[in-house]
Amino acid sequence: MSPEPLGILAGGGHVPLQVARTARAAGRPVHVVALEGWADQEWDGFPVLHERAGAAGRILGHLRAQGVRQLVLTGRAQRPSFLSLRPDATGARLLARIGRAFFAGDDGLLRAVARVLEDEGFEILPAQAVLRDILPAAGLLTRTAPDASACADIARGIAVVRALGAVDVGQGAVIQQGLVLGVEAIEGTDALLARCAGLKREGPAGRRDGVLVKLVKPGQDRRLDLPTVGPETIRGAAAAGLAGIAIEAGGTILVDRAGTLAAAEAAGLFVIAIDPERFTTTERTP
Repeated sequence: MSPEPLGILAGGGHVPLQVARTARAAGRPVHVVALEGWADQEWDGFPVLHERAGAAGRILGHLRAQGVRQLVLTGRAQRPSFLSLRPDATGARLLARIGRAFFAGDDGLLRAVARVLEDEGFEILPAQAVLRDILPAAGLLTRTAPDASACADIARGIAVVRALGAVDVGQGAVIQQGLVLGVEAIEGTDALLARCAGLKREGPAGRRDGVLVKLVKPGQDRRLDLPTVGPETIRGAAAAGLAGIAIEAGGTILVDRAGTLAAAEAAGLFVIAIDPERFTTTERTP
């Protein structure tokens, strides 16, 4: 029996390509839909349809023609405006079924999109179903560890990011000396870090100060849009003068684990995977 083909609706970044390569290595045929304006990978060797997100008729028809039943929705994407979608007839029909969720937070919208795709006969798989080791377990991931000040900022960040997530706004915040320098909204993590670089308070002489905290939203559908950290996040955190990054264990995608952690070590940053339910300011390596 031939392996079941896998479809990938690809936004930007490294994760869609990682999913495609891993699935192909496991013997699965892979069919990629690279969403125009978001997907930025080189897809050499993979069958790929480049299409705008509003062309739902062409996208779904293409996937069905390839025998695709299982879909992974992954990669960086910014929410489009309603007008920019320019939906085809199928897209307009699906948007009508999404309804008011189009104007909800990201998790609400993605849940609605997944529900509609399931109604169309597709099974939505999380990226981690293919990339089994992409969600780190709890623990300190670098040799560099957070000090007491950083642990206090992590605890503060947990409270802030949970409050953001409860209203489906964002997944991250930058905290320094207990102060909220910035929270993640539609701009994404890289822009958040760039903005916070100019907001840093004076810290201890010669030492990095402040943390980025990234968590899953309360009740989030973990098949979709998990927080993601990669080499670009490390570069942004280092440029902002932060001491390190805290991510939710089992809930944050670590892109290019070896490269990301090597970049953190080289920059003198810590990366720690935490259980936000159990983290305390005295527990540095949960």
